[in-house]
Amino acid sequence: MEPEAPFRGQVFTVSAITLAIKQMMEGVFRGVFVEGEVSGLREPQSGHLYFDLKDKDSLLSAVMFKWHARKGGQQLQDGLQVRVFGDLTCYGKMGRYQISVTSVEVLHQGNLYLEFEKLKKKLEAEGLFAQEHKREIPSFPRRIGVVTSPTGAAIRDILSVLYRRNPHLEVVLAPALVQGDGAAAEIAQAIKDLNKLSPAPDVLLVGRGGGSMEDLWAFNEEPVARAIYESKIPVISCVGHEIDYTIADFVADLRAPTPSAAAELVVQNAEGVAEYISQLQKRLFQSVTLFYERAKSRVELAISSRIFKHPELLTQEKEQQLDDLLLRLESAFEKRLAETQNRAELLTHKLNALSPFAVLGRGYSITRGKDGNVISQTGQVAPQDTIYIQVKDGMIHAEVK
Repeated sequence: MEPEAPFRGQVFTVSAITLAIKQMMEGVFRGVFVEGEVSGLREPQSGHLYFDLKDKDSLLSAVMFKWHARKGGQQLQDGLQVRVFGDLTCYGKMGRYQISVTSVEVLHQGNLYLEFEKLKKKLEAEGLFAQEHKREIPSFPRRIGVVTSPTGAAIRDILSVLYRRNPHLEVVLAPALVQGDGAAAEIAQAIKDLNKLSPAPDVLLVGRGGGSMEDLWAFNEEPVARAIYESKIPVISCVGHEIDYTIADFVADLRAPTPSAAAELVVQNAEGVAEYISQLQKRLFQSVTLFYERAKSRVELAISSRIFKHPELLTQEKEQQLDDLLLRLESAFEKRLAETQNRAELLTHKLNALSPFAVLGRGYSITRGKDGNVISQTGQVAPQDTIYIQVKDGMIHAEVK
């Protein structure tokens, strides 16, 4: 026979029953050690740490308040196998039991973390994370492809931001499982399908909302990484929260901390762009107006100038300079010519003075034989030879006797 329950038939408020459970739990499970693998680690602005401890069958929520986290919480990360020390408590507002951790001892890396590091090293060695393979994200995309769950919060957040910032965008959703068996294959196929579209999207957003390491695991699988790497369209990864990093983040052309942040990164605010264009138009109009006013002032100044009214003044001085140059050239030429003539006359006089013909003028003559050679001795001729005597004004033919 079962013992009678002590509170059978008694009516409790929610707060009362929660308080009773809290007092009972906290009175029994104080200063206990719990071993498990860290999952879903998150750190809000408060500095407190929230995470789950799990084994193959169960999961326990944990909190480590910042005054304890400063001492030993820095070593916590998803995938670690740890032994924590603390008190079991009940968080009344959520009706959830949890362990309030005061210290942490790392035992070894968890299985998921080891798988993550193994694949990361493999793909990094193959060059899938290399910066030179990153494609530039377009500044003003008109067609955006999204790979995520069609029913999750991520797609609602993305669409809300996109259409608020630019209502004229075209968004193409390629629905895919983002968690559980077959999710990685669906995500990879969705990326490939968007690449086959014509016209193709300008950029792809691939991701999902936050969750534990297990929840995000599809984005740590090799098929997704290779589909992102092989995509001809630039890819922005947006998986989980700001503290969550997946293999997809390392391969993608750009990582956004959340789906909403990805939408903000990819699309300029339409109002901001319109305002920017308006400012450019104003600056352009001001520049054109200033240029016109300056040009107008220069034209008016030119029209009112003495030169504009008497354009011949522009050439008069130059013409006078040209005349002056011509006169100087003529004078120099005449002087040079006179000097040349004087020099020629002087040389002629010298030449005449040295010429044998000048000697002939003084009564001398030159006698030549038939061969034209000058005869300077009697032995060069014989009787009856014809000789030629050159005098000042002609030639005399004579016969030797």
